[in-house]
Amino acid sequence: MRTRIGLSVMPLETRRDVLVGLAVDGDRLGYDVFALPETWAYDVTVLLAEAAVRTSRITLGSGILGIWNRSAATMAMAAATLHAISDGRFVLGLGASTPQLAEGLHDTPFEPPVPRTRRLVSQIRALLRGERIPLAVTPGARALRLNVPPAPELPIHLAALGDTAVRLVGEIGDAWIPFLYPWSRLEAGVTLMREGAVRGGHPERVPAIAASVPVVVEESAEAARAGAAWFVSFYVTTMGTVYRDALTRLGYGKEVDAVIAANAPKFAGAVPPEAEELLEQLIVYGTPAEARRRLGRWGAAGASCVTLLLRPNLTPEARALTLDAFRPMLVS
Repeated sequence: MRTRIGLSVMPLETRRDVLVGLAVDGDRLGYDVFALPETWAYDVTVLLAEAAVRTSRITLGSGILGIWNRSAATMAMAAATLHAISDGRFVLGLGASTPQLAEGLHDTPFEPPVPRTRRLVSQIRALLRGERIPLAVTPGARALRLNVPPAPELPIHLAALGDTAVRLVGEIGDAWIPFLYPWSRLEAGVTLMREGAVRGGHPERVPAIAASVPVVVEESAEAARAGAAWFVSFYVTTMGTVYRDALTRLGYGKEVDAVIAANAPKFAGAVPPEAEELLEQLIVYGTPAEARRRLGRWGAAGASCVTLLLRPNLTPEARALTLDAFRPMLVS
């Protein structure tokens, strides 16, 4: 079975017509998934509803909604609504997001995310089954249920970087969304999910891997390498410490330090030669043929789906080059 391929856009892209247009293009060209991360711009559940009515076959996903952004009930209501609008094509993706977004935008303390994730998933699943919500914060209240048709089979995918969080995916999730996670470490992640599956009482059911991976396709290898370097340096140096800490725990501390040094005192979008392995491990990039080869690594390493995260502000020509590059893999 071939690896499913999806499309997404990193958060600096804010052209609404481009975001929804990517879903339409992906649906027409045969891509399998269209997902949007929610950060500090549009409400992606609304954009996904617009995408749902303009597409017919592509799977739609929230990739991801932050666990601090909404209550379990509002997440369940959004999921049930998108499930209905899309005729069952919606996947709910959740994740811890970052302290900057939780605290600086939602005015919510960023606490250890595993307990909140566990509670939210339990509550969301109950509501989607048509049951009353299992109240945790206000247990003395009268628990309510949703007044919509149940959607008990709606998949819940979880983003995770740390070992404890990846085990939790194995315990309660339907798929794992690794982002900025080395492809060569996916096997170790499966081992952690197996441990979680045992704890969850279903050792025979280990969640699939639905990786989210930045993509850069250019006519020249040099231009593609520069775009890949921008992606790595952006997430390592400007998005707080979440990704740099995770990569350091995974054994890439020297490379992370080199990237930080190369972008100080001012961001330069640079990845020095001594950190080249980060590009190879984290990004699908290159000329069309090289990008297809690099994407193939993820499937070989165990990913059943790879959602490609495009750069912001691409021209129509650059976007078409990227989408056309992987079309041969959509029918193989």
